[in-house]
Amino acid sequence: MSNIDCATYVTLKERKIIIPPKFKFTKAEIINAALSVTREHGMSGLTARALAAKLGCSVKPIFGLFKNMEEVQQQVLLAANCLYQNYLQEDMTKGGYPPYKASGMAYIRFAREERELFKLLFMRDRTHEEIGENREELQPLIALIRRNSGLSEEEAYRFHLEMWLYVHGIAAMIATSYLNWDDAFISGALTDAYVGLKYRYSEKGKGEAS
Repeated sequence: MSNIDCATYVTLKERKIIIPPKFKFTKAEIINAALSVTREHGMSGLTARALAAKLGCSVKPIFGLFKNMEEVQQQVLLAANCLYQNYLQEDMTKGGYPPYKASGMAYIRFAREERELFKLLFMRDRTHEEIGENREELQPLIALIRRNSGLSEEEAYRFHLEMWLYVHGIAAMIATSYLNWDDAFISGALTDAYVGLKYRYSEKGKGEAS
């Protein structure tokens, strides 16, 4: 019989087989629960303890799938943006308003129906964030403005920024319960702002402003 290293020879019965733990929840389930907590209490209320309570478990399953709560919060931010994009796509395609106007109405509807998620996406403190100009994301809206007005790329971009200031003001007041205008009034207000801006960017409007 050949020599055998007895130190490494272990029968199957004696060997300790380590089986990876099976997590009680998936990442998607945890993020959905985190979204629910955020809807109820805002991002500041999204703690490990609050999330565990929503899931009905200890914090162990959470930190088995996520490194820390910062990672959970980042995933909530991404999930909230996906929800907003769904609002945008739905309203711009269902035909209730012209597509450009529908984008503004969707923004305001999101502020009304998902107040804490709206505040998370569009009203959070960005002091320590790097904020860049993302024209690429705005291209579909800028293209709509150019098609409807004949403005140049730069003029259409500025037009959209000025229009967005107006839309965001209404949405922010609704999200913070400062006012609660109905859709008919908001629709009329957005039309007035759009028509006014369109005139301002017309040749006649430019002449009057100079």
